[in-house]
Amino acid sequence: MNRLLILGTAIAALFVQPAFAQEQKLLNASYDIARELFVAENEAFVKAHPGVTIDQSHAGTSKQARSIVEGLEADVVTFNQVTDVEFLVKQGFVSKDWQKAFPNSASPFYSFPAFLVRAGNPKNIKGWADLGRDDVHAVFPNPKTSGNARYTYLAAYAWAKEEFKDDAEKIDAYITKIFDSVPVFDTGGRAATTTFVERGQGDVLITFEAETRGIEKQYGKDKVLSVIPPVSLLAEFPVAVVDRVAKKHGTEELAKTYLDFLYTEEGQRVAAEFGHRVHDEKVAGEFKDQFPEIRLVNVDDVFGGWSKIQSEHFASGGTLDKLYGSR
Repeated sequence: MNRLLILGTAIAALFVQPAFAQEQKLLNASYDIARELFVAENEAFVKAHPGVTIDQSHAGTSKQARSIVEGLEADVVTFNQVTDVEFLVKQGFVSKDWQKAFPNSASPFYSFPAFLVRAGNPKNIKGWADLGRDDVHAVFPNPKTSGNARYTYLAAYAWAKEEFKDDAEKIDAYITKIFDSVPVFDTGGRAATTTFVERGQGDVLITFEAETRGIEKQYGKDKVLSVIPPVSLLAEFPVAVVDRVAKKHGTEELAKTYLDFLYTEEGQRVAAEFGHRVHDEKVAGEFKDQFPEIRLVNVDDVFGGWSKIQSEHFASGGTLDKLYGSR
């Protein structure tokens, strides 16, 4: 009788276990133009973890961070700017040592601001200097809501600092000229892409290299062309477990496993296929011919780090406010 009872319990467990697995769900709050990337990443992850569901939320990362504080119950974030994760740290949603939880300071892959122009590059746009021309109108989203746009601002500012040898007046004039050329400031990167490609506004879209590659592939070189400037700013894509939410949902272990997956060979290959540059040497080698060389500067060397950027550029009344004005 005891043997039958044990056997019956074991068989019941086989049926109960999948039902339990199906209850495992994560919400990943991510940046606006990462939709296709995370559809693919999630499919690969779920294939290896049957019964798990990964839901997605996409918007400008600054907007996403505020939404989490206001009630969006995201278990993890996959952002494109450190300052937006630090905002969640200050609000008590993310651990202070979040950058130590995963390799490469919690950035599984990277990119940089690049250009997308009309077929044939009629304005002959090659680098950041061309954005200061009277006949060039740039398209990028609102830097108040989009991490993508903040990288554009910082990359242009970094180039200007070098070009004008830290002459503040010339730098400010250059950045203001770029802002003034933008026909409309959308809230996120994907909307800016629509403005440029579908609505036909502007001469050059400034967005991450990964996005320019994807758009060029989708629409064809007979409509748009990706242009890699000689120099740009390293854009890292920070990830973190939203500890307060994950603890509430009981998903802390699953959340870490999910973010760990982005660093695996499979996760890195998916990222590379969608135009991101990856840290895994084997995968990077496989895609080497697809990524042209470029000189990348970083926020630490140019601006003294993210903390200084936040206080000097992005805080209320900072440089961005002064140059961006009421646009």
